[in-house]
Amino acid sequence: MTRRPDKAPPRRSRPVQLAETIKEWVVEHELRAGDRLPGEAELIARYGRSKGTVREAMRILEAQGLVETRTGPGGGSFVGEVTGERARALLANYFYFRDLSISDIYQLRKLLEPEVAAGLAGRLSEEQLARLEAVIAEYPLPARDVDEERAQHVSSLKFHALLASWAENPLLAFTVEFMAQILTELTVWRRLYEPQNRALWQKGRSYQTELVDALRKNDASRARAVMRAHMEVAESLMKEQEARVLRRFIAE
Repeated sequence: MTRRPDKAPPRRSRPVQLAETIKEWVVEHELRAGDRLPGEAELIARYGRSKGTVREAMRILEAQGLVETRTGPGGGSFVGEVTGERARALLANYFYFRDLSISDIYQLRKLLEPEVAAGLAGRLSEEQLARLEAVIAEYPLPARDVDEERAQHVSSLKFHALLASWAENPLLAFTVEFMAQILTELTVWRRLYEPQNRALWQKGRSYQTELVDALRKNDASRARAVMRAHMEVAESLMKEQEARVLRRFIAE
């Protein structure tokens, strides 16, 4: 059987190629957020591209958050700073049509979040611990209706994003915060907060309270174990919740 040749990757357009070249130039010259970029005429002369290509390349970089354009006196193009919020929003767009499952998300959460918890044991200030406790205090009682159930789901995931934001490893922090965001959006899109689930509230709140205690007492081993158990139970309950929603949808 004749092996079919691998499909060649699509050719990138000239504006995309130029945008990549400009990014490389910024890195090579160690520019930082707020530094001025060469003007349009200089870019045309430097790279031998048309005005239209240069403008489109800059629009691409601006859409990515890597370039900021200012008008008026002192205006021009400057190196932009991509915030974590913007980066997570762009990445979420990539996964929008990927049909992520609860298992997909928790496969990573079970691996990463226990390590985040263990790494932060004994390192958080009382102010930081109080902020975690303040989040837990947002859902002191079981939800009374669907709207409150949704709000509690969102607040519970906010606890995990906040905790991750203090991790020393920025890549680990970003990944865990992104998973919390994706799970929040997934919960809302698929209405996984319906019907109400008292066990999810009770067990989740209990694990989070125990986790804060372990963090305060500098018990990394216990913090890791509590978070691991929390993730395993949460996955089971969320999958059960998803199944209940699906059954109700089919019945309707």
